[in-house]
Amino acid sequence: MVQLIIAGVVSFLVSIFTTPLLIRYFHRREMGQEIREDGPQWHAKKRGTPTMGGLAILLGITVGYVVSAAVAVAQGHDGFTASGLLVLGLTLALGMVGFADDGIKLFLKRNLGLNKTAKLISQFAIAIVFGLLILRFPDDKGLTPGSTFLSFARDIETLNVDGFGGVLGTVVFLLFIYLLLAAWSNAVNLTDGLDGLAAGTTALVMAAYTFITFWQFRNSCAAAAAPGCYSVRDPLELAVLAASGFGACMGFLWWNAAPAKIFMGDTGSLALGGLVAGLSVCSRTELLMVIIGALFVIEAASVVIQVASFKTTGKRVFRMAPFHHHFERSGWPETTVVIRFWLIAGMGVAMGLAAFYSEWLSQIGDVL
Repeated sequence: MVQLIIAGVVSFLVSIFTTPLLIRYFHRREMGQEIREDGPQWHAKKRGTPTMGGLAILLGITVGYVVSAAVAVAQGHDGFTASGLLVLGLTLALGMVGFADDGIKLFLKRNLGLNKTAKLISQFAIAIVFGLLILRFPDDKGLTPGSTFLSFARDIETLNVDGFGGVLGTVVFLLFIYLLLAAWSNAVNLTDGLDGLAAGTTALVMAAYTFITFWQFRNSCAAAAAPGCYSVRDPLELAVLAASGFGACMGFLWWNAAPAKIFMGDTGSLALGGLVAGLSVCSRTELLMVIIGALFVIEAASVVIQVASFKTTGKRVFRMAPFHHHFERSGWPETTVVIRFWLIAGMGVAMGLAAFYSEWLSQIGDVL
């Protein structure tokens, strides 16, 4: 528990004190965000607001994790484990893709940044490396950071991509990892359209995963093969990363809440999407994340529905996609949309935690 507190506090402090430095840096150089011409007209006042604030989030997550792990090592406990380093590496790698996109917009004055092909290729390469590495580094129990099983609250024994056999099984697994990673990173990116929306929602998701992974640590099969125990490699390290993500998002939200002094940009949204994806894979909860991250799913689904409807019928289902802009176009104030969407995110988190706990109760109930 001490490691989680250290990670959360350190990441919060780093994020909340680094963000204003970025604000001043970009203000001095008159470098700010361009606003979509087809967006709500009242967003025009946001033009010129500094972006790339995700750098503060990434720094907060990294420093929080490193300090917490270093304290654990100093006390004679495990630190810097395979699962933690791989998920952190995934987060930073996607953050660098976002940094390249934001950098092109700000420093090279190209409003579109990286094109879609470059983003997808970068995400594909990162997913392949991550997918290959998470099946390596077994611990003394033979557990690797990732698994070829599809998971809800633990591995589902009947859903194993190894069933395809050999090379085909590997290809299917890597394709699944790519789709998962691309889906979550782009979903968080789409949610980042209103002041504080993505940061606040991700903070809620990270709080949920801090609880989930710490629960897995306290009920680990490595400690005692009791009913309902979890076969997850390095759950405490995953909890530390989730706590770091929570603290960093909260520190950034201090400055990103309406009216935002800075935006996280793709640097932050793609990185946080990677953190969401990495935690779900390494904690064996890919399907559960769909419930916990329900708001991200809704936002991404709204874009898919809008595009599909327009291409097939020529009509739009929503006034504007992603979904949050539909309500803005309907006359809701921005802060009203954000707060109500936080409530939706909170309900998704509550439902996910309830499903997680219910699954554990069912496991011990089967034995009793």
